Amino acid sequence: MQAPNDFNPPPGLAMDLQPGLRRILAPNPSPMTYRGTNTYLLGKRDLAVIDPGPFSDAHFEAILDAVQPGQRISHIIVTHSHLDHSPLAAPLAARTGASILAFGGPQAGRSAVMAQLAQQGLAGGGEGIDTAFRPDVEVADGEVIEGDDWHLEVIHTPGHLGNHIALGWGDVCFTADHVMGWASSLVSPPDGDLTDFMQACHRLRARDWAVFHAGHGAPITNPAERLDWLINHRLSREAQILAELEVQPGNARQLAKRVYTETPAALLPAAERNVFAHLIDLYGKSQVYTSGALSVDAMFSRSA
Repeated sequence: MQAPNDFNPPPGLAMDLQPGLRRILAPNPSPMTYRGTNTYLLGKRDLAVIDPGPFSDAHFEAILDAVQPGQRISHIIVTHSHLDHSPLAAPLAARTGASILAFGGPQAGRSAVMAQLAQQGLAGGGEGIDTAFRPDVEVADGEVIEGDDWHLEVIHTPGHLGNHIALGWGDVCFTADHVMGWASSLVSPPDGDLTDFMQACHRLRARDWAVFHAGHGAPITNPAERLDWLINHRLSREAQILAELEVQPGNARQLAKRVYTETPAALLPAAERNVFAHLIDLYGKSQVYTSGALSVDAMFSRSA
């Protein structure tokens, strides 16, 4: 699925999405962030700032400028602690007095297998962790965050990152980087866990949503269809990896070269991370095996 080319709002402008909801695009476009990070302002009097974004003086001022007479920032909610989502939370809290809410710090929600891989020295790849991030208030799955004229349901959606949450607002869901319209979510061990990611996709799919507001890109007006695409995309990649292992065992690097045959060499390290995420998931389901310890260099096969 190709990224739409009609989403290109001006950074720094608070744009109305529906009554009580505005979006400000941060000026941090990149291959990982598309046009930039979406910061959402929810509420008519007490405002929740969802994902204040990366360190940027311009974006910081844009958020403050969007506060209208009679309004105040009462909550700062961070969906996950990647460097393009959370760093502005602390300075914004210092300026406004609002509390920072999140599932937890950078290690919160990390699965046992990912914690083990991190202890073995596997470093994260991708968007970069905001290692200094600490919320004032830790919120739990199913908890409701309330403002004077809004409430948000916390939905723990690990997979892209262990501390990743989505936020339900009626039949609207702020999906952050778990579900986006412009690209599939990055799942890169040890930060990302594909088993968790797929479970969270199915959990969201069980609900009847009208629209998804993602961390990057345009609103998703066909949430069920998009989730089906994400799930099937991952299952298709899984089938490719299993087919290659039927022919010959391999490690993540070898399998990435065999599966991603048209991928430029510069992008193969990211492909290798993706394959490794699938191998960990398949290993956990006893569909692939390795004779040694689980690692990015381990050789995998279809039989024990």
